[in-house]
Amino acid sequence: MRLCANIGARLHLVRPLGFALDARRLRRAGLDYREFAEVEVHADLASCVATLGAARMFAVESGQGRNYTEAAYRSGDALLFGSERSGLPQQVLAGIAAEQRLVIPMLPGNRSLNLANAVSVVAYEAWRQNGFSTLAAANRVIRRALPGS
Repeated sequence: MRLCANIGARLHLVRPLGFALDARRLRRAGLDYREFAEVEVHADLASCVATLGAARMFAVESGQGRNYTEAAYRSGDALLFGSERSGLPQQVLAGIAAEQRLVIPMLPGNRSLNLANAVSVVAYEAWRQNGFSTLAAANRVIRRALPGS
């Protein structure tokens, strides 16, 4: 949430979340940027995708795909991340074009980055490619949470 507020990205969360969004719990977790971030919560991924309209969607996964730095990001693109525990479901990945499936390179044998770090790495690259412009504020970060994530 704080990352999205700082780069001007809209955060789309897809239920089930695995955490509460009430003000008291957000403050307690140190997520006191709610008033500075544009956040939308969707009942499911289909309703989120409908809201995004014609946005290009990039899926970021720990499996196979292009290096996230090889993508040419545009204002209005959507970055889709799964839960830390299980990533994105195969049926979601099947709907994303192969050239829009991205990975963050890591040394072999290591566990993947935590979700917050992965989102930061890719979102800042997209923002950098757009000249750190406030016009890039239409970029979107989507987190599809799963129970227990």
